[in-house]
Amino acid sequence: MHFSTAASLVLSLAAIAAAQLPAVPIIKQIAPGAENCADTTECRTAEQAAPFIAKSMSDYKIYNVAEMAAIISLMAFESVDFKFKHNVSPGRPGQGTANMQMANFNLLYAQSIDSVKSKVSKFTTTDGLSPDDLNHILSLVQPDEFNFASGAWFYSTHCDASVKAALKANPDDGFKKYITACVGTSVTDERLAYFTRAKKAFGLK
Repeated sequence: MHFSTAASLVLSLAAIAAAQLPAVPIIKQIAPGAENCADTTECRTAEQAAPFIAKSMSDYKIYNVAEMAAIISLMAFESVDFKFKHNVSPGRPGQGTANMQMANFNLLYAQSIDSVKSKVSKFTTTDGLSPDDLNHILSLVQPDEFNFASGAWFYSTHCDASVKAALKANPDDGFKKYITACVGTSVTDERLAYFTRAKKAFGLK
């Protein structure tokens, strides 16, 4: 494990402050489009996203650099360098967060957050819910502290041990397994480009 590189992201996670953002250069390298936001409704810069992403790694006890690289690269790709918190195309109701999770996962995510779960207590499933209800659930997990923790939450709770072991053993093979077996989609050149930048940012070969 490249401890010094990992430390650049997770150092002082127990009390991250605006003056302590060692993760910003890493996030900028992974998401080069996160330099500025023309519209701040959903868009966040690397400086804004970094402390929340770093804290999420600590909260979900993710300290392996290959795992961090995979999670952050996925969020950066899915959100177009943190510009969006909801699915823009095709505009699927309830899908969103930086991790661009489907509505059913956002309900489960909301149910896992102490300060939010009472607000979704009337929902047991997303099946049959109206677009308004689905988007309401999504809105509850869109504040920055939840939006940027969605990737770590999903990885921790919905990726099995074989995916995590694969990433730790071989980042490239592990990333492919993460995307196909856990995220449930295909590995594209665009996704690989984000992961390649993430590997470089974390000093991985």
